[in-house]
Amino acid sequence: MAAGGKRIAWVTGGGSGIGQAGAEALAADGWTVIVSGRRRNALDEVVRIIDARDGGRAEAVELDVSRSADVEAAAGRIVDRHGRIDLLVNSAGINVPKRSWEDMEIDGWDRLVDINLNGVLYCMRAVLPAMRAQRDGCIINVSSWAGRHVSKMPGPAYTTTKHAVLALTHSFNMDECVNGLRACCLSPAEVATPILKQRPVVPTAEEQARMLQPEDLGRTIAFVAAMPPHVCVNEILISPTWNRSFVAMAAHR
Repeated sequence: MAAGGKRIAWVTGGGSGIGQAGAEALAADGWTVIVSGRRRNALDEVVRIIDARDGGRAEAVELDVSRSADVEAAAGRIVDRHGRIDLLVNSAGINVPKRSWEDMEIDGWDRLVDINLNGVLYCMRAVLPAMRAQRDGCIINVSSWAGRHVSKMPGPAYTTTKHAVLALTHSFNMDECVNGLRACCLSPAEVATPILKQRPVVPTAEEQARMLQPEDLGRTIAFVAAMPPHVCVNEILISPTWNRSFVAMAAHR
């Protein structure tokens, strides 16, 4: 932890969903949170929500994580302003409606790889110099249930990128543990976030109510971030109790 208790967290994809929930939970725990994303209006609203609470501190940085030079510049600005980066939450991610082998488009595949995988790597590399200098730092990479279990619905591009994020996280821990750094791969099953609107068949309101909620993941992110530096939570696989993949399996018995 930084001297005097100042803790700086950078949350990508912080304008909605899991990223927003993580930013709000971290701010409630006393972190200064920098939220980044492509939609400035959404980021400003998250900052407004956090700053309106007692002790909340947040800033917004408009950023497309698929642009490596922009990512490096954003990390540099955070360090210049705050002197450190203690936590990175890689929550930026997308999927596309055309996600089966039958209708998959190469442009869609490339965009998923650019954001869901390359963007994660770019951000991890961008915070490394500061974290290595501190000999302390935590990274939380938001993967997916699809990063552990292959199924048809998420599509090949999303499933592939999320499996890769899991491998990337573990390889980071293998190399950077000697520098006091640690990373967690957070793999949630269905979460009721705006990305569900990208599905070919959007789940009903009743179905979404039984899913994980963004605040569930926010609490999980805050839990990992609060662990002491000698603890590495390598991986968390989390699902709703009413897991639709399990329900479907039971229906076919």
